[in-house]
Amino acid sequence: MKYVIVGGVAGGAAVAARLRRNDEHAEIIIFEKGEYISYANCGLPYYVGETIKDREKLFLENPSTFKENLNIDVKNNHEVLSIDKINKTVKVINLTNSNITTESYDKLILSPGATPIVPPISGIDSNKVFTLRNVPDADKLKAAIDNDKPTSAVVIGAGFIGMEAAENLYDRGLNVTIVEMANQVMTPLDYEMAAQVHEHLKFKEVALYLSDGVKSLKDLGNRIEIELQSGKRIFTDMVVLSIGVKPLTVLAENAGIDVNRGIVVNEFLETSAKDIYALGDAAEMKHGITGKNAIVPLAGPAGKQARILADNLVYNSKKPYKGAIGTSIAKIFDLTVATTGLPEKSVEDSLSVIVNGSSHAGYYPGAMQLFLKLVFDKEGKLLGAQGVGYEGVDKRLEMIAAVIRMGGTVNDLTEVEHAYAPPFSSSKDPVNILGFTAENVLLNRSTHTKWHELNEIITTNNPDYVLLDIRTVDERELHPLSGTLQMDKSEVRSNLEKIPKNKKIVVLCSGGLRAYLTERILRQEGFKSVSILSGGLNIFFSSIKEQTNKIEFTNTSPNRVPENLVNEFTGGFIDVDACGLQCPGPILKLKTEIDKIPASSKLRVTASDPGFYKDVTSWCNMTGNKIIGVEQSKGKVVALIEKSAKTESVNNTGYSVSTSGNEVTIICFSDDMDKALASMVIANGAIASGKKVTIFFTFWGLSIIKKRDKVRVKKGIMGKMFGMMLPNNLNKLGLSKMNMGGIGAFMMKGIMKNLKINTLQEMLNTLIENDTKFIACQMSMDVMGVKQEELIDEATIGGVANYLESASTSGINLFI
Repeated sequence: MKYVIVGGVAGGAAVAARLRRNDEHAEIIIFEKGEYISYANCGLPYYVGETIKDREKLFLENPSTFKENLNIDVKNNHEVLSIDKINKTVKVINLTNSNITTESYDKLILSPGATPIVPPISGIDSNKVFTLRNVPDADKLKAAIDNDKPTSAVVIGAGFIGMEAAENLYDRGLNVTIVEMANQVMTPLDYEMAAQVHEHLKFKEVALYLSDGVKSLKDLGNRIEIELQSGKRIFTDMVVLSIGVKPLTVLAENAGIDVNRGIVVNEFLETSAKDIYALGDAAEMKHGITGKNAIVPLAGPAGKQARILADNLVYNSKKPYKGAIGTSIAKIFDLTVATTGLPEKSVEDSLSVIVNGSSHAGYYPGAMQLFLKLVFDKEGKLLGAQGVGYEGVDKRLEMIAAVIRMGGTVNDLTEVEHAYAPPFSSSKDPVNILGFTAENVLLNRSTHTKWHELNEIITTNNPDYVLLDIRTVDERELHPLSGTLQMDKSEVRSNLEKIPKNKKIVVLCSGGLRAYLTERILRQEGFKSVSILSGGLNIFFSSIKEQTNKIEFTNTSPNRVPENLVNEFTGGFIDVDACGLQCPGPILKLKTEIDKIPASSKLRVTASDPGFYKDVTSWCNMTGNKIIGVEQSKGKVVALIEKSAKTESVNNTGYSVSTSGNEVTIICFSDDMDKALASMVIANGAIASGKKVTIFFTFWGLSIIKKRDKVRVKKGIMGKMFGMMLPNNLNKLGLSKMNMGGIGAFMMKGIMKNLKINTLQEMLNTLIENDTKFIACQMSMDVMGVKQEELIDEATIGGVANYLESASTSGINLFI
């Protein structure tokens, strides 16, 4: 039997090796267009990033070892030009000498792979634009970094490979910008799970532009200019295209073989032509869940297809390939991101749950946070899952993927048996918890409200709902949410009369567990409509934030968060392990431990909750304690804190608050011209007196810090409605009294001009010049549909905790 294989790497090389193991006497020939026959394609980004330093480790086999070990004739640098199905031959060109020959076959196997998508845009042919699909691509990109010493790079496309490329460019010391046309990175993830990745990219100081495509590229000699569809221009040293790949189907199509998006094959990997087969990235076959034709360009499925095909060919068997379900994983800086099966957004009428878990038992040191999402149908059949975390994500997704492949259900997850010891898991693994949670939903023992549903309730101020916030006072101060009925979980049973039974109750907590326990109480106490927020407020807050990170890199070296600042501290301190605790656990543990020690003592707190990075600084500033250093590395936050002896007052939460009296904080709630004028006059007066000023702009007050030139941004219906009602900028404000359709404001401006009083714009400019801190309320922006791009560049986006941090050291605090 003579087998001719078109293409090597994962599919072609694997099927050739299996054919030889099955049949020692077969004639096997591989035609590979490139130079390399078998290499670690998935390792290329890590070679560019120098995690893999030895280039030779990328190569699994070469033509000579294939011949020596397997007696397979490998003809690299040979391209198959055409297929003659009738005479069972292929026409081949030797790319080194242009000789054309004809080769016969008994069985022809097509594994041509895929090629990077390169869009037809102006400037795309610049030598500063790179792809990363094969070894020559990697060599070219790495050489450019080694030789040209670039300081910045833009990655276009935020799929799995694009994200890995971004990380490895970052590791080489470059400032990295990611541009993605979708509204999120890694589209196999659902939005709220991708939001966890966006948060991590912000921390790593990676610029992120979402919902924006590339319009054109312009080579400027030493740099390249990228113009986005929005009109934004980015200047960088190099560009890496990672928009996606398309199957190489021309050879099959020209031969009259059925082609759709890929080369269509049945469950036995047979094409529409007799004795011609296809596998790997170019093959289109039935999906393992939907049963519809799909392309799953992954190395794992290609290897499994190769084994099945080789066995069927040699042993004349009919073992079917059941289809891939798209189980994928990626290391994104410190995060592990994994997905299997279908996302919720792709399946109508599907159900989903999200749980907050830990990599292993919380009481064992070093437990790390992870989020798991499960997608299933109304009968409980599993459809997909996603995981984002720092440790243990891989094994959880593999456990779920195995159950999905077996046609499993939610009930199967509740009974999955796992290897348990405290360093590796909990007695109830997060996968079991995921199954328990989904089972409760199916049995109507629990109802889940999604993050976007809660956002709509808040945005529309829906009177049918009561939002019951059962977090502690500490949590609510650090992450405030207005418009809620607030009581600690421990107070619920004794305060049932305060919760209206004629309303729909949504119970809120940080992670979801306390909300579920409260839901069970309320349901058994006669409350008819009770639900909990799926994934808790941890998921909600990260999902409603601005997802982009529009940094403009102007410096020549990255501004990175320093590592080892805290870990290398040599002074005496008390170690506190808060890993495995979710918000507010780390802060509560910090407060408990700091209360035990005398002034000037030091604590080193280690936590796995990513939110602790910002929370600990805000908490220390609010309480008057000194933050010596804080860092995040490999999923852990380490903070070194000194207990302060200088406390002048104690607030009603028991926190000690230091008040220097040299700061002024102003809450600006109004968009009335006269009230804005009062704010500006007081703020400028404070600056003249040598005081620092912070202004917190909330709700209508956001109009004061809008840019003078209107910015075109995408908005929802409510955002557009607010946009029509609100002033476009500072110069469009009206008076609170006697405005008379704008005439009053016009007259006021005339009076100010005659009296030589600075305009509002001039006062604002003075505040900017004197380093006034402008905080735009994130929650108000989300509610009113105001985007960061609409605000002046000097405005920072924050929450009440940011304002309270400034107010806690302020001698004067005003609400206007």
